[in-house]
Amino acid sequence: MESKSSVYITPKKPVLSASARKIKDNVADWHNLMLKWETYNNDSFNITSKIINLKITADSADKMLLDEALPNKDNITTDKVELDRLCSEVLQTIQNMEKIWTKMEKITATFKGICDLEAYQFPGDISKPTHFHTWPTTLFYEASIKMLNMYKKEMQLKRTIAGDLAHTSDQDLQMVYLSCWLYQPYIDNTIKVLLESMLLETGHRLI
Repeated sequence: MESKSSVYITPKKPVLSASARKIKDNVADWHNLMLKWETYNNDSFNITSKIINLKITADSADKMLLDEALPNKDNITTDKVELDRLCSEVLQTIQNMEKIWTKMEKITATFKGICDLEAYQFPGDISKPTHFHTWPTTLFYEASIKMLNMYKKEMQLKRTIAGDLAHTSDQDLQMVYLSCWLYQPYIDNTIKVLLESMLLETGHRLI
């Protein structure tokens, strides 16, 4: 009698509810937006470095003009044109980063909307659904709020730096601005923990 080979059936993945799908998509969007933000931050750091170098050159040239010791004034004009161009690039990058922040804000609002819907569907002491492993929807919203506030403060800092960078002649202050731009003091390491926790909870990262 011939032995029949065993048949293995791949278990189907559980079908996610509409809220769970939205939460999972939101977490993926958070991840992608943070990567885009870092790209813009690194690019704009290179631009701000050039601005500071040109500013130092321009300030030295202005001093030499006052001393009537500069033989070629055309170089000063060229540097100032380049300075204006670089400042415009920084402002454009900030606008792009503001658009990213607006999208982060919309994601957070979506989490809030799902929380409000579940509060309506499961009022009072009725247990709210857990869509993935252990997190209720409120934890996603709270994490998103914390992350959003970090980026909000960082956005405000970058606006301040961009507004003063090309006008200050204090080289120590310029170095502080450059360091703040690169290291982003308002975005601390806890944001990585929050993001990774959300990615693990929703299955984007394997446990």
